[in-house]
Amino acid sequence: MKVVVSSLWQRLSEQAIDGKCLTPEEGLAVLEADDDEILPIMQAAFQVRKHYFGKKVKLNMIVNAKSGYCPEDCGYCSQSIVSAAPIEKYTLLDKETLVAGAREALARKAGTYCIVASGRGPTEKELDQVVEAVKEIRGTMPLKICACLGILRDGQAERLAEAGVHRYNHNLNTSKAHYSAITSTHTYEQRMETIENAKLHGLSPCSGVIIGMGETNSEIVEMALALRELDADSIPINFLNAIPGTLLERAGRTAPLKALKVLALFRFVCPTKELRVAGGREVNLRSLQPLSLYAANSLFVGDYLTTAGQDISADHQIIEDLGFEIELNAL
Repeated sequence: MKVVVSSLWQRLSEQAIDGKCLTPEEGLAVLEADDDEILPIMQAAFQVRKHYFGKKVKLNMIVNAKSGYCPEDCGYCSQSIVSAAPIEKYTLLDKETLVAGAREALARKAGTYCIVASGRGPTEKELDQVVEAVKEIRGTMPLKICACLGILRDGQAERLAEAGVHRYNHNLNTSKAHYSAITSTHTYEQRMETIENAKLHGLSPCSGVIIGMGETNSEIVEMALALRELDADSIPINFLNAIPGTLLERAGRTAPLKALKVLALFRFVCPTKELRVAGGREVNLRSLQPLSLYAANSLFVGDYLTTAGQDISADHQIIEDLGFEIELNAL
């Protein structure tokens, strides 16, 4: 029986390389597979990853450019208006601080610097600050820039592209059906529209999910298929790190083997895309973090928005020990 089951993963790997999408039933089979199948599943996912990306790993670094003061009610977020989490709050960082963050990204061997700001969307003044910082970074450092500033208004995507921003991030976060259980102040459709707007103006689309917010396995498969349809170039896979003071503070963690199955699923569904192990990887994958790179080809290094990541040297060591190599200056 094990041989028969394992042959399914090999077939999914071959289908992915051939450009064929798995069915929802096949996706569920990955997520609901016996834990004893984890090595065959990861080997099949690695075949896809290696075919398109070899053994290279892309590193990204986040700067929390504006913290708190957000009018949205996202249940997972420590910066939302309904959060009681004791976080540092500040308005948008000045140009000098944003540029200094870019230098730190280079020191960490990151090829992409991600400027993230809380809030529904940027004011014109805030956009001016980001644009000026991006121009200096692009003119002085070999970095690519990803911006995550919320819902963009008319003309704002164009300004970011003209300044030198390569990519725009706006995560779907969860499935369409589950969305109202996570936030009520904006819709799933608005998130889709934001990504499509960024694409329309030449920005590479970055959109991902947060696993562990009460969604079903079927909804996880729906998320993966939605991101394939959206044609997101970069897909950050976050695993909820439940923060005290948020509405989801009592949510449990994703089991490490389940997290690996999720990553394999997304690799089968989106074989040619940058798949990034993102927030919450340290506390959910724990000692199995190295195995994640058999499906994913990208990591966030350093701290996240309001939670700490692991030491940079530990991430570099994981990559070296796997026999992989860091890819610089690439989205």
